[in-house]
Amino acid sequence: MRIDKLELESFRNYGHQNVDFDPRCNVIFGENAQGKTNLLEALVYLSCGRSPRARTDREMIGFDAQASRLLAQVFARDREFRVQVDLYRDRRRKLSVNQVPAKNSAALSQVYNTVFFCPEDLFLIREGAAARRRFMDAALCQLRPRYGAALAEYNRTYDHKTRILRDSEERPDLLETLPDFNERLVRFGAVLIHYRHQFSLRLNEYASLHHLECSGGKERLEMRYQTVSSVADPSADIAVLTEQLRQHMEAHQAAERASRLCLSGPHKDDLSVTIDGRDAKQYASQGQTRTAALSMKLAEREIYKNVTGEYPILLLDDVLSELDPKRQEFVLNRINGGQVFITCCEDDRLPKLLGGKVLHVCKGELA
Repeated sequence: MRIDKLELESFRNYGHQNVDFDPRCNVIFGENAQGKTNLLEALVYLSCGRSPRARTDREMIGFDAQASRLLAQVFARDREFRVQVDLYRDRRRKLSVNQVPAKNSAALSQVYNTVFFCPEDLFLIREGAAARRRFMDAALCQLRPRYGAALAEYNRTYDHKTRILRDSEERPDLLETLPDFNERLVRFGAVLIHYRHQFSLRLNEYASLHHLECSGGKERLEMRYQTVSSVADPSADIAVLTEQLRQHMEAHQAAERASRLCLSGPHKDDLSVTIDGRDAKQYASQGQTRTAALSMKLAEREIYKNVTGEYPILLLDDVLSELDPKRQEFVLNRINGGQVFITCCEDDRLPKLLGGKVLHVCKGELA
């Protein structure tokens, strides 16, 4: 899969921009705060309907504009696609694929996929469980439309339940609605656990191989999916997972009402990461942490390739400058086979090493 052309209208600091891309490699360079990351953000958004940076769609609309347009011409699965997103300040966004309105972001994910890697991801191992959940969610929402729908419903139901518990002291009658919300949480939660477990198995398989090679065969990386204690086997059927989640939630009802917090469910899931049997979050060096995070992202790319039959679009946002020469070489040796976008501050050795197209960005304009 590849992105042949991108058109932006009032997106971030881009006024109006049309740009054609190389099918192999595109190096985007320029000084800081000129629009390099904004360009990659647009490519990610068009692939999944979510931004890796913004909390709301309004943040991505240019300061003096009321609306923004993102349009990409894509070639994937031996077909050409036209993916368009219109963002508005005062109403809901519009999505379309080949000029046919799309109901949700799942339609975008079925066209093309992206793996986005930024400097913050280099410390994915050291962050809290929420960062690793976001990593799994971002990947699975593109890979599995059912997962994306279940995650959206789970989050909405979780927010409703949290408000009920929070307001229950002033409005005890709200507690009568809890059984319905609990049932929805266990049904959608079982779907999340099912897909997260499958994803974590493949992630561990590929990431451990990458880490072993990058460390010169000296270190062994292992990742294990962690979910609620009542789930004895995350690989069980969804019906079994649903019943086990239901039992866990029933056991925590009194505690939830006393604390007025939603304590039970996969919203607390995590990936445990160990290097040579030691907890990476506590004991890994900075170099080990970076290598593990690199391995996770490259493993994500391999998972996409195995599921879809095509490499996803790889977006590297100023990552190479944060790596030592050994890790730079490790990454560059593994980005063949699909379209790649790399941002950097200087037009240095990358174009000579990788070939492809070089684009200079300055004040929201590409040349």
